[in-house]
Amino acid sequence: MSSPLLLKDILTFLGEFAPWELAETWDNVGLMIGNPDQNVEGVLVALDPSLSLLDEAIESKANIILTHHPLIFHPLKSINTASPFGKLLKKALNHNIAIVSCHTNLDIIGNGVSDALSSTLGLQKTQPLTTKGTDQTLGFGKVGDLVSPMAGSSFLKFVAEKLGLTGLPVAGSLPESITRVAVCGGSGSDLAETAQSSGAQVFITAEVKHSIARWAEENGLCIIDAGHFATENIIIPRLVSELKDFLAEKNKQIPVLASTIQSNPLRLHFFKDMTLTPT
Repeated sequence: MSSPLLLKDILTFLGEFAPWELAETWDNVGLMIGNPDQNVEGVLVALDPSLSLLDEAIESKANIILTHHPLIFHPLKSINTASPFGKLLKKALNHNIAIVSCHTNLDIIGNGVSDALSSTLGLQKTQPLTTKGTDQTLGFGKVGDLVSPMAGSSFLKFVAEKLGLTGLPVAGSLPESITRVAVCGGSGSDLAETAQSSGAQVFITAEVKHSIARWAEENGLCIIDAGHFATENIIIPRLVSELKDFLAEKNKQIPVLASTIQSNPLRLHFFKDMTLTPT
């Protein structure tokens, strides 16, 4: 009989795919809660740790949850089990469900979050916007070229369709023709100047600061705020695929699932025939 796959085997694999040591010093990655020696019965992958995700894991009989965003970010001074966070910790412990997070280490690797975003948008000859150390493949964001030039309005529609969005906030003037694009999954507006220096005409990221949006207006860069969820959740299928390949190599028939219940926490509300009354 073959030995069971343990959580520490998953942690070792993830540390090879997205090395833990690449995470930013302010970040928290790796095992958030659980026993490294527990057997792996199923893995559920999602962007955010939450009570509803934990319920989905219980329903799907997955005892390992892998998220991009960390469950525990700051040191805990207390655990109030009446709070949503405390309830999550208590429930995970009661059901022996481990939670693991790959955050900035997954942002920095060459085939991480921003690569998944740039690949979805069909960018060619990509390179990181920033570099980490001497390895030119590591860094935040990506910049690359479209296969062929696209009209600005067509490109906006293309981005919305690829990311499953119904609207896109845009700062700065939309170029008539777009050939070079920079992206950064998640909150990357601080890389706006770097994106412009890379020759990008458009920078796609999320949670764009007001000051950066105003800077874009005055400095000739178009910034598209495609939202945190849409620009990062795109890595989930890749994580699922990598884990499935790892388990296949180990000849383990263990289910790896992407969350089917987690969606964008922000929703757009549209109003018809709104009349504005002067004050």
